[in-house]
Amino acid sequence: MHDGAALVDPAWRGRLLLTGADRRSYLQGLLSNDIEALTPGTGCYATMLNAQGRMLADMRVFELGDAVLLLLPAGVTAAVRDHLERFVITEDVQVQDVSASRTVIGLYGPRADDVLERVPLEGKRPVALYASSRVRVRGSDALLLRDDDPGIGGYEIVVDPESAIAVRDTLRGAGAITASESDVETVRIERGQPRFGADMDTDTIPLEAGLDRAMSRTKGCYVGQEVIVRVIDRGHGRVARRLVGLVFDPDAPVPTPGTRLTSGDREIGRVTSAAWSPALGHPIALGYVQRDFVAPGTPVKVGPSLGRVAELPFFEGR
Repeated sequence: MHDGAALVDPAWRGRLLLTGADRRSYLQGLLSNDIEALTPGTGCYATMLNAQGRMLADMRVFELGDAVLLLLPAGVTAAVRDHLERFVITEDVQVQDVSASRTVIGLYGPRADDVLERVPLEGKRPVALYASSRVRVRGSDALLLRDDDPGIGGYEIVVDPESAIAVRDTLRGAGAITASESDVETVRIERGQPRFGADMDTDTIPLEAGLDRAMSRTKGCYVGQEVIVRVIDRGHGRVARRLVGLVFDPDAPVPTPGTRLTSGDREIGRVTSAAWSPALGHPIALGYVQRDFVAPGTPVKVGPSLGRVAELPFFEGR
């Protein structure tokens, strides 16, 4: 994935489609980014919070012109759908779970554009991150989305399930290589990209996970905003814990998620994701540590192994 074009099945993704004239204004009060500012073909990254500022989900938001498409963690898609429907009173908004009727095919890596140039694609490729366009691939209608979900830039093609096999075969014929789930997970950790359900959950404040890009500082009120503003303005962005990178010697074992992080006799956090990085030649991990231990180079102990805090991302590049 670092130097090619990887064909990925984002099985971790669910899909919600919101239609109706009030879809953006409705989401504006529930999501952390500026949804009303979106125009057809644009999008953003956002979180949905509870009143205590804790995460219910993170998501990619795409304004399609006649609907808003939300790509979010599959494990919470049904709960988010119910949450969205619960607050619809007089608004012209319809919420539909289209996870079964829309297949997402991921194409990521620095050669993704080269692959698409060799594909019989009718329509323009989106350029900006979270932009979208309507295209046809091998005669099938599709959405082409610009995204960086596994931490590396590329595209997602949204098609009906009946067309998915032909589209995947076309991408392989144009040079895309199928990536395994473990390959995708390794790249995600190398790029320091937290994933809901692994590195984030319903106890996480987005700022702890470094999700500043999901927060608008200029929009109006939204659920959980008071907590976020208090942390940023009164606390100067300081949170009790923060997600950091962790590196280990090449002969150290890959730590198990959930393993305690210690400094001396003090427990300072836990590992959330870990992998052996072939690109770096040693184990790496993501984990939360207390704020006094976030400086790069800080020594930490993971079981019997000595590691140190590292700046994220571990691996730069597209």
